[in-house]
Amino acid sequence: MTGTFPTDGSTGRPHGASRSPGRGRSREFPFDPVTSSRSAFTGTDDAGAPTTAHQGVPAPRGAGDGPGNRLGGGPGAASVPTGGSAAVAGPTGSAPVASHLDAFAAHLRYERALSPHTVRAYLGDVATLLDHLRGRDTGADAAADTGSGAATSAGPDDGPAPDAPVDLADLDLAGLRSWLAEGRARGASRTTLARRAAAARTFTAWAARTGRAPTDAGARLASPKAHRRLPEVLRADQAAAALQAAASGAAEGDPVALRDHLLLELLYATGVRVSELCGLDVDDVDDGRRTLRVLGKGAKERTVVYGQPAAAALEAWRREGRPALAVATSPPALLLGARGGRLDPRIARTVVHDATGAVPGAPDMAPHGLRHSAATHLLEGGADLRSVQELLGHASPATTQLYTHVSAERLRAIHDTAHPRA
Repeated sequence: MTGTFPTDGSTGRPHGASRSPGRGRSREFPFDPVTSSRSAFTGTDDAGAPTTAHQGVPAPRGAGDGPGNRLGGGPGAASVPTGGSAAVAGPTGSAPVASHLDAFAAHLRYERALSPHTVRAYLGDVATLLDHLRGRDTGADAAADTGSGAATSAGPDDGPAPDAPVDLADLDLAGLRSWLAEGRARGASRTTLARRAAAARTFTAWAARTGRAPTDAGARLASPKAHRRLPEVLRADQAAAALQAAASGAAEGDPVALRDHLLLELLYATGVRVSELCGLDVDDVDDGRRTLRVLGKGAKERTVVYGQPAAAALEAWRREGRPALAVATSPPALLLGARGGRLDPRIARTVVHDATGAVPGAPDMAPHGLRHSAATHLLEGGADLRSVQELLGHASPATTQLYTHVSAERLRAIHDTAHPRA
């Protein structure tokens, strides 16, 4: 039996956390079992038909096969492409770019449960990687044809055809490095290059595991060390001034002002991301323990705490503000917009920008700036790094260590100003 790897890597149900649509955090992507990342090693029987080596059943459809193109249903069934432009999959995962990207997208969404922003960024990075791979292979073929005297119609700047297949067996460490070098030459920042390297490692590991590539070419790919820019944060007195102004507005009883006051209090008290805050439901609040149940990145759930000022703002909002904005079709969201729907994160950004912009001397601040400020003030107040990491939902303490640098910068500034021999 001669072995070949299938091109679609299909047949399994994806593994991943599902989200409740009522919480406003469900990623509504249609599931196509053909793009699932589970694959089987296939071979050919005595009649030459593709079969699964360990089961002896017909292999899944190849890339380019449409629904209803299977001829027959028993052993020996064959697949027929629907159009002349469809590429039939070859050994080791040769398939059109779209086939690889669709299957990889399903893996990121359903198995890894990554956010839509991360999925979009990774797919864009991998698309440029595969284009680079196709261009490199086409250039090598053209050079070989020219060297042997064969005639070619492709010019030096001509890229591969849009429907040209890509064989992931040709993807190696040198190709990954040349792709990153090309991005650097075009002016990509070190942070962007680090993200592209992470996307490439995720893709090559998935391709090797699903049989689309014989080896994991990105296992030894190093990431450029990104420059960590210290975030701008509010001083404690500036944060207090912004919250006091919001409380004064809420004292008038306006529902939107009550909501905005609560939004600022919770962002600063808990350090949650704006998407996490807007995704909260009413039953995510535990009044007795003064905690919130938050669903963060990668569908990871954590518990965060808030203090008495935020508790007072929460009580006023639920008593006077939310009932005034809620309508019959309102979701169970904790924070509502002016029309009764779940609060849009873009509105929350505007609220934070306006509140901090009214404070003299305060930097231009987005919701993530309040998260930075909360973490910095916690560390300056004596909180240990591990507790702050848990509160912020960081997967690695290295991310949280950024805020220790902020505190060190402030300590240095105080020393330079106050010490007689600074």
